[in-house]
Amino acid sequence: MKKISFLLIALLCSLLLIGCAREGYGPSDPPENLPAESGAHIEVSVPEPLPEDAVISFAACGDNIMYYGNNRDAKKCAIEGGREYNYAPIYENIKHIIEGADISFINQETPMSTDMEYSSYPHFNTPRDLAHDIIEAGFDVVNLATNHMLDAYSDGLKSTIEFWNTLPVTTIGGYLDRSDYETVRIIEKDGIRIGFLSFTYSTNGRRLASGYDIVIPYIDRAEIAERVNAAKEVSDVLIVSMHWGSEYKFKPNTEQKDLASMMAGLGVDVIIGHHPHVLQPIEWIESPNGDGHKMLCVYSLGNLAAEQADDFNLVGGIMTFNIVRKKGEISIEEPLLLPTVYYYNKSFYKNSVHLMENFTEDMAKSLGLSYYGNSTTVEKLRSYVTKTIAPEFLPDYLKK
Repeated sequence: MKKISFLLIALLCSLLLIGCAREGYGPSDPPENLPAESGAHIEVSVPEPLPEDAVISFAACGDNIMYYGNNRDAKKCAIEGGREYNYAPIYENIKHIIEGADISFINQETPMSTDMEYSSYPHFNTPRDLAHDIIEAGFDVVNLATNHMLDAYSDGLKSTIEFWNTLPVTTIGGYLDRSDYETVRIIEKDGIRIGFLSFTYSTNGRRLASGYDIVIPYIDRAEIAERVNAAKEVSDVLIVSMHWGSEYKFKPNTEQKDLASMMAGLGVDVIIGHHPHVLQPIEWIESPNGDGHKMLCVYSLGNLAAEQADDFNLVGGIMTFNIVRKKGEISIEEPLLLPTVYYYNKSFYKNSVHLMENFTEDMAKSLGLSYYGNSTTVEKLRSYVTKTIAPEFLPDYLKK
């Protein structure tokens, strides 16, 4: 009798355990269907998959300034039945790099107004055919915030901005009104939102006339902080164009250093600097907040295209780097400067940008610098790069 009772008790316990097991399922093994009468509702949280890894290549160029000889040469190169000015030969030797990058940037130094005659130094106004050739060379982002942006006065700036806004390119640094200024320029690729801001130190003493709603983004610490914070809310990567520094100085000044540190602390990812018309250093800057963030700072890319009188003004660079998303994290990687030399002959024709690696002694001897009583060599041109840019940012041929 005791033996039978024990068996009955064991059988009942087994049934209870089975029942408990059916009701006590874990989140990793939910039943496909619950009995309708149970009234139970189970929510299973499924983690969102990480975005796929991605690499976005970026290329940035410095000052693009059209002097008298540039315009004359472009008019001579005009294609029959095409535009009046043809600047395409200037960029032909670097076009494969600009087109090959997912996003390419250029600092367009001069306005383009049809309201006044074309002119060069000291007050520039450039034919609009240049804009079309810039785009056809492969540039995607054009900066307008420079010290020369008011060279064609307020009307000229307004018409320049309006003109660029009709073209298939992203422009920064010139804004028709406050609303336009507060609209962050974003380029999205592979699900990564890349934001762009732009600031200039000056407009050479000229100011907007009354009655214009245009916003010129002058360098102001409070304004920079406000715009950076707003841009970071809508972008995954933030690149800031800075027209700053001292002309013809190979080292950044104290203000550049202070501003760069401030922007690193605000979370800016890359600074693209221009205006000095010579190369300045490239460096990683750690956030002063101690949060581990580091920013790539290119203090000055020098000139891309400019018929200036000294050999150091002919040296510039194409800054390349990758925007990388890996396991959901985004970083700036593989920064590399490709040095360039700007060429024009003794008659101020044959204007063209060349990769320094391909620039020969014969080309150096035939440069139009002789018009100003100057001369140079390949070794000297390369020294402006190697004495300014840290080896980690240079191609192998300049490390020898």
